Amino acid sequence: MPSLCNPLRTFGLALGLLLVTASPPATARAPGEIRIGVLDFLGSEATVGEWSPLLHHIEAALPGQTVRLEQLDHAGMRAAAAAGELDFIITNPGHYVELEAELGASRILTLDAGHGRTPARALGSAVVVRADRSDLRSLIELRGKRVAAVGREGFGGFQLIWGVLADIGVSPDEDFAELQTVGFPMSKVLEAVASGRADAGIVRACLLEGLGEAGRAFRVVAPREEPAFPCATSTPLYPDWPLASLRHTPPELARQVAIALLSMDADSDHPTWAVPADYQSVHDLFRKLEIGPYAYLREPTLMVMAQRYWPWVAGFTLVLLGWILYTVRVEYLVKQRTAALSAALAERDRLESAARAAQEQADHLARLSVLGELSGTLAHELNQPLATIANYANSIIRRADNGRLTDAALREATTEIAAQAERASGILSRIRSFARKRTATREAVAPAELAGEAIVLFRGMMARAPEIALIDTVRPDSRIEVDRLQVQQVLLNLLKNAYDASRELPPDRQPLEVRLAATDGGLDIQVRDSGVGIDDATRARLFEPFFTTKTDGLGLGLSICRSIAEAHGGRLVADTPADRVGTCFTLSLPGLQCDPTHE
Repeated sequence: MPSLCNPLRTFGLALGLLLVTASPPATARAPGEIRIGVLDFLGSEATVGEWSPLLHHIEAALPGQTVRLEQLDHAGMRAAAAAGELDFIITNPGHYVELEAELGASRILTLDAGHGRTPARALGSAVVVRADRSDLRSLIELRGKRVAAVGREGFGGFQLIWGVLADIGVSPDEDFAELQTVGFPMSKVLEAVASGRADAGIVRACLLEGLGEAGRAFRVVAPREEPAFPCATSTPLYPDWPLASLRHTPPELARQVAIALLSMDADSDHPTWAVPADYQSVHDLFRKLEIGPYAYLREPTLMVMAQRYWPWVAGFTLVLLGWILYTVRVEYLVKQRTAALSAALAERDRLESAARAAQEQADHLARLSVLGELSGTLAHELNQPLATIANYANSIIRRADNGRLTDAALREATTEIAAQAERASGILSRIRSFARKRTATREAVAPAELAGEAIVLFRGMMARAPEIALIDTVRPDSRIEVDRLQVQQVLLNLLKNAYDASRELPPDRQPLEVRLAATDGGLDIQVRDSGVGIDDATRARLFEPFFTTKTDGLGLGLSICRSIAEAHGGRLVADTPADRVGTCFTLSLPGLQCDPTHE
């Protein structure tokens, strides 16, 4: 919505234009008439004042066309769009995503409000309380409180806060003493808070700032640090409102309107329009909340689960079957070869038979050695995904026994189990590739993304995962070409070793640190713990195969990690930090590249 920092500035103008530009929805279209539906969340007068410049600009740019503004709520806009009574809609991103899925709405432009807000980072939500309240400093303290909101369909007025609350384990339905839905305009929320009917209220970010002195009667709970954003917000930022056409909107009309609005000159009072922003973050939010187009996720059935995960189960089964068939074929060929050699040896004299028997025995021992090394590697590599699968399965059992098994928890656990099964399948594929001397697949990946995925996976494997700080000093546009899965296995192994070295120590020495630093044409990934450290004798043998200081270890982990590092043209070393506390492993990889256009 434009100009949210001063939403009532044109009240007088709006009132004068109300009878000219706004009218109730009608089914009949006058010749040369363009009908635009806009979500009315501030009240009729303020809404007309906000959008009047847009209407006049379209009429000036398209002679012979008359623009009519339809002020609607969520249900009214959905009904009018479905009945073909609108040519375009202007609504919040959440409502647009719903209409996109239901009615085929297609965004053609995104609002550019300016004043420190970009089309991709413009909307937030704020939890407000009266300024004279000394409690309610964090969102988790909303448990047991009365909270006012415009309604569940409000994007900035409810859904953004709902998403943040879901991340910290607070449910509006279960944890609030009362969720009061007061409806539009949003000023009703502030009235409920000011009168004491509600302990807190949910409004769009920048609403308080637009009230001037009146806004000082309220305070924003848990404000976030959002660079360059001019208002206090309790949530991350999302894209601004879109202008969208509908299935029945003539494409030529949509093109003309888009060209006309892109030519608007920005000034201090009225924002302009930009090319459509990426609304994937809105989809991600709705998927997490299981609302809108993703409401079907709330009711998983056996058929839905089978349709959702059958490719992974089928893929794992095919890989396993292929491995079995490969093993059977190898055994069959070995037996055939052994039989042929036995037949040939029988035809020769005793000395030749003895010599060839000795050679065959030596070949057999070599095969057993290779098979033993391969089996040890496979067991070590599969241990982590199998342990994760076991942890999540046990978690489901414990939650079921305690009566705390929810659909969300079950879905999360089964999703992670499927992901780990896929990972185990990938491990088997790489073992086969190694046996056939195939090269691993490499791709250009962002270092922060690479390390972040490894940290998330590691924390999901641990029942009581330690705090892990990711310190990224690499440029955001940097990329490095590596085998993503292999490097993440190295990081997982280093994180597990760091965790084992410090988990028995006091809590202040258990946190781990992962640091990303650019070197001369390369990348250093450091994993540090604050454990007891290692002595020089142990460090000298640290990367030897089958050397381990753990009672249940195979001694292959660090040896495999160093092999992966060397296969990438890098190296893996272990050092004692300058403060002599703990151990720091450094994985050095060559080939870090940056986009020269971002200089």
